[in-house]
Amino acid sequence: MDDGDYVLGTHDEEIARLGVQHAVWRPRALDAWRRAGLSRGQRVIDFGCGPGYASLDLADVVGLRGEVVALDRSARFLEHLRRAADIRRLRQIRTLEADLAAEPPLPDACDAAWCRWIFAFLPRPRETLRSLVRAVRPGGAIVIHEYAQYATWRLVPAVASFDRFVAEVMASWRAEGGEPDVGVDLVAWLEEAGCRIEAVEAICDVTGPSDFVWQWPAGFFGGGLARLVELGRVDNAEAEAMRRHFAAAASNPRTRMVTPMVVEIIARRVGGG
Repeated sequence: MDDGDYVLGTHDEEIARLGVQHAVWRPRALDAWRRAGLSRGQRVIDFGCGPGYASLDLADVVGLRGEVVALDRSARFLEHLRRAADIRRLRQIRTLEADLAAEPPLPDACDAAWCRWIFAFLPRPRETLRSLVRAVRPGGAIVIHEYAQYATWRLVPAVASFDRFVAEVMASWRAEGGEPDVGVDLVAWLEEAGCRIEAVEAICDVTGPSDFVWQWPAGFFGGGLARLVELGRVDNAEAEAMRRHFAAAASNPRTRMVTPMVVEIIARRVGGG
């Protein structure tokens, strides 16, 4: 699959945006990994690693005697990760190019698996989750951050054009076989696959333009809007109006943004699947 199959592509600007996104979410990822028991010497899958920001952190967690198996279907993202790993001399990262939607080859008996914002874009998320669970040894952990209610994303005071933007983003994902609210379904699917749920938490922030957290969803807005124009879901005139309205809201220090709701799941494999 080519770069166009990604929501916002794999170009340098998108790699930079994903870096900011990871910086916002990094504290929560590190905390979830700690609570799940990820530690030195373990073998961990980073499923859908993108340009590898989480993989680099996981490499620090597992240490030189551990291994991070980083999977993604973008050769460009994986090359970015390999370069970053070389600079840091992190030899414990192994990259694997694979289509995550088509039963990718996974290593066996891993100690843990980590996944963030992948299942919402997969056409058969239930089957893919089963495959990921099978790659983890009994007793191993599965840690997931996934969208659970994307429509919580809104501005306060309300901006009608922004609400339409969010609705069109959701519709575009569904038209391409994804589901932006898949997160809560993963809980039952993990149990079906032989896992015990150890923790489930809904994460939804209320943030202002001067807050760092604002940069995560705001960073998606520009590229996401360009993608909607490309798909023909929004015309150029409407897109320009959306940009103006968003910029006006962002310039008002009293504006608040409610972020897309994410569910954090920590599960442990206890049987077959």
